[in-house]
Amino acid sequence: MGCGDVRPYFPGRRHEDWKLYDAAGQGIDAVRPIRAEIRDRVQALVEDLLPNR
Repeated sequence: MGCGDVRPYFPGRRHEDWKLYDAAGQGIDAVRPIRAEIRDRVQALVEDLLPNR
């Protein structure tokens, strides 16, 4: 999730690289929007992968 690591390529495998704000050293008010963004992205990913759910 946004760590920028180089990963091996596997044909047919899906890869998600989410660029997220780094709130290191900041308070909870800086982290809450990131948490909400992750929640929304995971929800969208699940809906995309399991459309009949």
